[in-house]
Amino acid sequence: MSTPVLTTPESNPAAEPAIVKGGPTVGQRVTSFMPLIALVALLAALTVADPDFLTQRSLTAAVRTSAPLVVLAAGATLVVLCGGIDLSIAALCSLSTVFFAMWLPDLGGLTVLGVIAAAGAIGAVQGIAHVLLRIPSFVVTLGGMSIFSAIALVISDAGPIRVVDRDATKWLNLYVAGYVPMSFFVALLVVAVISLVIKLTPLESFVRATGYSESAARLAGTPVDLVKVAAFTVSGACAGLAAVMLASRNFSGSPTMADNLLLPAVAAIVVGGTAITGGHGSLWRSLAGALVVTLLRVGLPIVGVPSAWEQILYGAIIVAAVALTLDRSKVLIIK
Repeated sequence: MSTPVLTTPESNPAAEPAIVKGGPTVGQRVTSFMPLIALVALLAALTVADPDFLTQRSLTAAVRTSAPLVVLAAGATLVVLCGGIDLSIAALCSLSTVFFAMWLPDLGGLTVLGVIAAAGAIGAVQGIAHVLLRIPSFVVTLGGMSIFSAIALVISDAGPIRVVDRDATKWLNLYVAGYVPMSFFVALLVVAVISLVIKLTPLESFVRATGYSESAARLAGTPVDLVKVAAFTVSGACAGLAAVMLASRNFSGSPTMADNLLLPAVAAIVVGGTAITGGHGSLWRSLAGALVVTLLRVGLPIVGVPSAWEQILYGAIIVAAVALTLDRSKVLIIK
């Protein structure tokens, strides 16, 4: 009868269990804070270029300007996290400003909710077309962008519609605690509410699983189609809310009012570190990205850069940010 031999880590090094060290590296931690670092650095640079920029009046104007962009980027971030893209947000926002100006005389204060609901329904239709017809989100929303722009031009006679009754949106022009514009406070509230709903429900795992690998998510039982439709619905509703903010600030609705916000919104998302391939990112990062983009828009004239260079800058930012955040393990062949 043989006597069993007890091995210990000291007597047999090979028997020692392997210790797997996980967690993000220092480089990954620094990268996660890059949107905030960029925001602080840009704010410091603008203050050096113009010492008067770092005043309550200038900062208040900047964050008030950023409110519609923050809301647009927040909604579109959900679609990107699911691995898609929504190119129709700006056109839908412009169309929604026309809806707001046209419906306000009849609906009064209910116009705000009506516009948000209508834009959300339009976003849901795009999501349903995407999942049922199996059409790429790029194509669906590119077609939607053209359709919404054309509808806005037709129903507005290709001109702005004046908002006569300002009572429905005068609350957006107030200030919280005397300093924070109500529109920016609402934008922060939108980001916080969506983030909490995602965080406190299974939606976070559903969204990230859909973005990382849709086929694997389906095998795991994730309701991928419902998640995508919900993301497009929220994106549309956010476009409607952004339209209300723009209309309240400009006292009119226009078929082209938000057309110049598409590139800044995409830039805000990718500058915030949300991977264009989906699955990685957050709405809070998009908030920081939107503030960076807004400071760029405000700061370029301060340092003497012509406004015509804005589009070039946004294009360069998008290419650079996508190059840094692209998950190449999911895209083996770049076409």
